[in-house]
Amino acid sequence: MPRRKFIAAASLGAAGVAAGGFALAARTARARYEALVDTTWRHGTDTANSHRARLLELVRYATLAPSSHNTQCWKFRLREDAVSILPDFQRRCPVVDPDDHHLFVSLGCAAENLIQAAAARGLHAEAAFTAAGDEALTIALTPARATASPLFEAIPLRQTTRAEFDGKALTSAELQLLEKAAAGTGVRVLLLTARSALEQVLDFVIAGNSAQMGEPAFVDELRDWIRFNGAHAARSGDGLFSGSSGNPSMPEWLGRRMFDLFFTAAAENDKYARQIRSAAGIAVFVSERDDKPSWIEAGRAFERFALQAAALGIRHAHLNQPVEVSSLRPAFAAALGLSGGRPDLVVRFGRGTQMPRSLRRPLEAVLL
Repeated sequence: MPRRKFIAAASLGAAGVAAGGFALAARTARARYEALVDTTWRHGTDTANSHRARLLELVRYATLAPSSHNTQCWKFRLREDAVSILPDFQRRCPVVDPDDHHLFVSLGCAAENLIQAAAARGLHAEAAFTAAGDEALTIALTPARATASPLFEAIPLRQTTRAEFDGKALTSAELQLLEKAAAGTGVRVLLLTARSALEQVLDFVIAGNSAQMGEPAFVDELRDWIRFNGAHAARSGDGLFSGSSGNPSMPEWLGRRMFDLFFTAAAENDKYARQIRSAAGIAVFVSERDDKPSWIEAGRAFERFALQAAALGIRHAHLNQPVEVSSLRPAFAAALGLSGGRPDLVVRFGRGTQMPRSLRRPLEAVLL
């Protein structure tokens, strides 16, 4: 064979081997990711052979709660009669969440999951926040009759769905159930379903998104929490899996480059417009007070809302730009007709398809 043809044939052969190797690696990574999804998003069995094993199972349910950028910004401390949830400030998002509001909301979400799971496992739970010292949210546990609520049953079903919904309205009975679930101490929810109200929220989302996208530090922080393929997600156990947003999996180096090329304010604003206009409504959570105990209560109220939505087959996703950009928050509150309190969270809801799931770190990574 002439040398030139030999080199060409060898090159094609090497390319084929490389492509085959990449495809095999991708299939292996996908299989591992799917196995982790199955072991993460599941109900446990009530066969714990020790009190500590029961407490660990409660912590596992707590970790299935949502957190900002899926940072899983919590630590858990076990006692014989209590579980304490503490903020993990190493996992805070200082750009998007400079006052740690979302971090403490996330602790509230985890606490609500734990409380729902405790009731199902025969334990009555009472939560109390200690502002001094390590700022622990301690959940005292006492024996009680086991009661598995529909919210507990929905814990493995809950998902933040970053996709368009079907645009269909919910029934008044469904809206009442969502509103009831979201009622909390010092927290209320506004359910917006009129198209004019959704368009008004969209204006604030676009203004907030444009401001955030114009801040390089915000873009860098978000990119750092994206996991661009199943292997990346499985390796870290945290962050925003790109497949959950409907984006294709790709090598991390390529994903970061594509992110820089295509993640623009215009593209994101167009996406948010489609998502809001496909929603059945928007929920705005409002706290009477602007402090950490109230933020935790807002998280608990939101998590009950999200679990009730999951029990009804309703999806949800956050649109928090109007409350994350501090300069927009007062105007947003005024547009909602609020005379006091802090708008904490903005959440669209409706029916849609399930997306690929996010993952969680192992329990040993979150225990003190």
